[in-house]
Amino acid sequence: MARVSIDEGLCKGCELCIPFCPHDSLTISRHLNEHGLSTVYFKEDHPCSGCKYCAVMCPEAAIEIFK
Repeated sequence: MARVSIDEGLCKGCELCIPFCPHDSLTISRHLNEHGLSTVYFKEDHPCSGCKYCAVMCPEAAIEIFK
């Protein structure tokens, strides 16, 4: 199983990554980052296959996938 790391300081909450996750493992958070924006987070109880679609779609390069 892969590990997802999302940099909340870089994430602008654009949600472009969410529909590309084949396991529906990403969602928008109610938590605000230091810029006052809702960020995306990885649902810990969901799987990550390491496909990296979310990381490729992120315009801010805020998502890293570790296998």
